[in-house]
Amino acid sequence: MQHLDLQVVSQARAWLSEGEALWFCTVLSTFGSSPREPGSLFVARANGAHAGSLSGGCVEEDFLARIAAGEFQAPAMVVRYGGDSVDAPGVTLPCGGSLDVLVEHWLPDAARREHLAALHEVMAGRTPRRRRVSLRDGAASLEEAPPQGAAVERHGDQVLIRVGPTRRLIIAGISPVSRFCAEFATAMGFEVIVCDPDPEACADFAVAGVTVREVLPSLFIEAEGCHAATAVVALTHDPRIDDLAMMEAVRTPAFYIGVMGSRATSAKRAERLRRSGHLSESEIERLHMPIGLALGSKTPAEIALAVMADILRVYRGKGRSLL
Repeated sequence: MQHLDLQVVSQARAWLSEGEALWFCTVLSTFGSSPREPGSLFVARANGAHAGSLSGGCVEEDFLARIAAGEFQAPAMVVRYGGDSVDAPGVTLPCGGSLDVLVEHWLPDAARREHLAALHEVMAGRTPRRRRVSLRDGAASLEEAPPQGAAVERHGDQVLIRVGPTRRLIIAGISPVSRFCAEFATAMGFEVIVCDPDPEACADFAVAGVTVREVLPSLFIEAEGCHAATAVVALTHDPRIDDLAMMEAVRTPAFYIGVMGSRATSAKRAERLRRSGHLSESEIERLHMPIGLALGSKTPAEIALAVMADILRVYRGKGRSLL
């Protein structure tokens, strides 16, 4: 899930703790052009305050206006926007797209606060769960999730929504490429953590929404670990940072582990990791080196674009030949 969705849950928890009723929304399905994928979250209060996104503008505007008019009072309901919708006939999405949204109207009771606390723990942790919502009475619960499955399933009056750890990017070492990677990843909805042992470099690194840790990246990875929605990239050309980060990262379930360098540099690094790091061939094969798609990148921004494009490719399960 995106870091934006974790922020939605955090905001919803704060509003409920203040005694505010709210509308908790989940994108269930999309057809055609839509900027948000199934499972994306949005929350709003009656006064128009909101967090998250459903479509990037037009849907939210209509939704907030209808809340102000007293609509969506049922505990749970599904609303369709776009296409041939009878729910919101005045709203159109780009390219004729449409989306279905689960709208839950929550009162600030203990059960809802406990549910959100558990949901926040799942998204900030490592173990995926499945959220079950009844369209009949709005009852919501979390249950074990199968290893694989669709983001959203509907069975009669039951909606099943797969929730899991927020997508995270750990950047090992600060460099010009690191800054652009952090900016791109933040825009893509990743939680971004930059680690570097140099206090001056950390003090000078300022990208909105990015966490900077003054620590050797390998130590952070060893202590904090990585869940299955984590990507780790080493971008310094310094073996003391890059190699150690790779040695720790391969011991985690991170879905992407990559390190910057030419093919010749990568071959030398692989040999060092075999000899000094005692990495197996299967562990070496997990490393994307050279990192990124072969776009002919030259500048730091272009290299960062190639890195983030490759991370997204792997996250979406796409082969290089399908690009």
